[in-house]
Amino acid sequence: MTGVRILVVQPSEHAPIGRLGEWLSELGAELDVLDPWRHELPGTPEEHSGLVVLGGETNARADLEHAWLASARKLLSSATSTGMPVLAIGLGAQLLATATGGRTAPRRDGPEAGTLLVAKRDAAAEDVLVGPLPLTPDVFQFHRDEISTLPPTAQLLAASPMGENQAFRVGSRAYGFQFHIETTPEIVRGLAERDPELARSARAGQFDPEHLREFHDDLAETWQPVARRFFELAATPPQERTTTRSLPLA
Repeated sequence: MTGVRILVVQPSEHAPIGRLGEWLSELGAELDVLDPWRHELPGTPEEHSGLVVLGGETNARADLEHAWLASARKLLSSATSTGMPVLAIGLGAQLLATATGGRTAPRRDGPEAGTLLVAKRDAAAEDVLVGPLPLTPDVFQFHRDEISTLPPTAQLLAASPMGENQAFRVGSRAYGFQFHIETTPEIVRGLAERDPELARSARAGQFDPEHLREFHDDLAETWQPVARRFFELAATPPQERTTTRSLPLA
């Protein structure tokens, strides 16, 4: 047993942890998956070694309709302030941003969907999680909203011409990825079938089976090592974590 227990918040049954979960499990991580629609989220993830918050269809600003959003932000703020490794993806990244002082808004240039590239910023070179990535890694995008303003203390790690705030770090070990690295071809096709309007904003051929198969082969080659580095961060004893002051809860 590695003793690495990771809490996974999964807001949508249509956006599971997918390959990211497989990679972490293969390394020996124990994953506790919580559906925030059905289960109350803990105030702090103190019984876990790391926190993953996934994507979903919910608007990150829809607190009046979805009370669990405030609980998710509180959980993210708590984990970040203790130096716990956090990986927040899609909607999760938007919640991490707003939990620590940032803002989200509808994308000014319309929806972003398909298999695309992001570009590392110079500041990413020394980052323990994303530093070893290639300069323009493959990612999957499927969203209408964006992180319009980063938290004041955030470090921008990756951007693209279509969206500036693609990857960022808050504190020492909390990472937000607006894009997706956890998908499979089946997950992507399911998302496209459930939201054809958003899927139509992608370039032609983006959802063809052969393209998705080749893309996900490249995705695994690039991002599976990131999952390994996240696992290694989670395996670090809590007393060796770098903590930060309490962060604002939006």
